[in-house]
Amino acid sequence: MKFNLLIYLVSLSFCLQAQLLTPSAGGNRKASVSERIGITDVGIHYDRPGVKGREGQIWGKVVHYGFDDLDYGTSKAAPWRAGANENTTIEFSTAVTVEGMTLPAGKYGFFIAMGPDTATLIFSNFNTAWGSFFYDPKDDALRVKVPVKKSPESVEWLKYEFENETNNSADIVMRWEKIAIPFKLTVDLQQTQIAEYRRSFNSGNFHRYWQNMYNAANYCLVNNINLEEGLSWADRSVNTYFGEANFLTLTTYAGLLEKAGRQQEADSLMKKALPMGSLLQMNSYGRTLLRMKKYQAAFNIFKMNFDKYPKDIYTNIGMVKGYAAIGNKTEAIRFAKDAKSLVPDENTKSYLDQFIQYILEDKDITNL
Repeated sequence: MKFNLLIYLVSLSFCLQAQLLTPSAGGNRKASVSERIGITDVGIHYDRPGVKGREGQIWGKVVHYGFDDLDYGTSKAAPWRAGANENTTIEFSTAVTVEGMTLPAGKYGFFIAMGPDTATLIFSNFNTAWGSFFYDPKDDALRVKVPVKKSPESVEWLKYEFENETNNSADIVMRWEKIAIPFKLTVDLQQTQIAEYRRSFNSGNFHRYWQNMYNAANYCLVNNINLEEGLSWADRSVNTYFGEANFLTLTTYAGLLEKAGRQQEADSLMKKALPMGSLLQMNSYGRTLLRMKKYQAAFNIFKMNFDKYPKDIYTNIGMVKGYAAIGNKTEAIRFAKDAKSLVPDENTKSYLDQFIQYILEDKDITNL
């Protein structure tokens, strides 16, 4: 019994030691970086080796070129581990494209087969390895070739960064010593957003139900995608137990009915909706019509709002945008000057001066 207890205590001691956090081997540093691109979460976990006085000795020496036998493990043609210690990993919450090539959602081991001018990026389905000693090409999910960029400034500790972000893309850049390896990551924001709406609606969560259905339907309307399903979401935002017939839901429903060629029904809903709209709702609706390039319809909404609230700064700015959209510069500038008299602060006046300058230069003021 005492012997068994002793074995248990020794085993427990080893287990506890195994769970202790300690610094990374070799003085390297653990790191992670993440970014949301559209609605896609991207995360990179890696260990950061340092140059440590080895300038000019990293590439082709410390980091081997191509594929090599590392004299350990099972791989006889291993790429670089793209960092230090255990696997560098990169994870995507949705499908993405890397340099134009599709990669499904998931967590991947990330390797790089370096070259002096070109690097091969390898995304492996095996993501729990230590380094690349057990790399096997049969696990490859994707290989992509990218150029190697040279930099005059040296980066001491290897790092990954997100650069040149847009609504649906970003460049991921690995930097170490005087080398940078960038690759472009792109997401299909519209399709991933639609998929997220479907997932949410099928989860059984009806909190703020009409708002959720309205948002989804309006997304389809403004982006002119998924119109049939968008129309069904618009109908549910109005005509179900959790629905509500208000300015937002009715105008969106009407817009989708119009796209479906059901103009009479759309007109009927708009007659109900317009008297319900608040000043700000009407202003927002006019801006939405501008984004959809329905310029005359936007002007009509801005004019209706102005007639009701002629001394409000928002309705006057709406008239500036409305007249500019239909090509009447003279009236657009007149309303911009009139709007300046409604505000005391210099910042807003400068903002309106920018409107005037844009109009004179034939620039788009939709998003100002």
